[in-house]
Amino acid sequence: MNGELALLEGAISVGAALAARSRAVEVVYLRRDKRDRETAALTQQAQAAGARVERVTAEALDALAQGKTHGGVLARVGERRFVALESLGADNPTPFVIMLDGVEDPYNFGQAVRAFYAAGADGLVVRPRNWMSAASVVARASAGASELIPTAVCETAEAAADFARSRGWLVACADKDRAVSLYEADLTAPLFLLIGGEKRGVTRSFADKADVRLRIPYGRRFRQALDTTSASAVLAFEIMRQRGGAV
Repeated sequence: MNGELALLEGAISVGAALAARSRAVEVVYLRRDKRDRETAALTQQAQAAGARVERVTAEALDALAQGKTHGGVLARVGERRFVALESLGADNPTPFVIMLDGVEDPYNFGQAVRAFYAAGADGLVVRPRNWMSAASVVARASAGASELIPTAVCETAEAAADFARSRGWLVACADKDRAVSLYEADLTAPLFLLIGGEKRGVTRSFADKADVRLRIPYGRRFRQALDTTSASAVLAFEIMRQRGGAV
């Protein structure tokens, strides 16, 4: 396996990477005394993907892992495989694609992806960045969703929005100025949604060009913004509700 290697921790993260074939898996480490249906299924998945399976001691796993929440499962993996921007939502007449731009905290990034994936988003756009050092955190925070969701890379949010407009999609962003309530906007059309980072948010130049700016109304006067993960969950599931996507 060529390229930089990362470590995924926990059965959910490792299973998602194996199921999605989102990255090459070099070896799956299982705690020597862990023998249950979960590890049997992971062993079958790994073998089908051409990955080695090694039984090691709990001490060896702890030495490799960042923490002790791995549950007896680790995997050494290659770089994340990305798809072409044009393929996101290609099989859906009303695609819903998101971009997380400037979300620096890997926990927040992973949890936001988790919400959007659970709500039925067709794809994710990210800027070029080496997430390898945080791959384990992102995968665990997203409960494997970061491995499962089709993901494309685009140099800038503006370039991604231009692509969406060329396809006739609605370009939206989360904002608080001159914005319409999330619950009053029609979000059933093909949609590209930009979520800004914790510090910078969405740039004014992008917001000014967006087709719609969305705000989340509050139940009382409160001047502080929701954090990225909370806002993402609210937005994701309102979009799902409007589209009737519950299963």
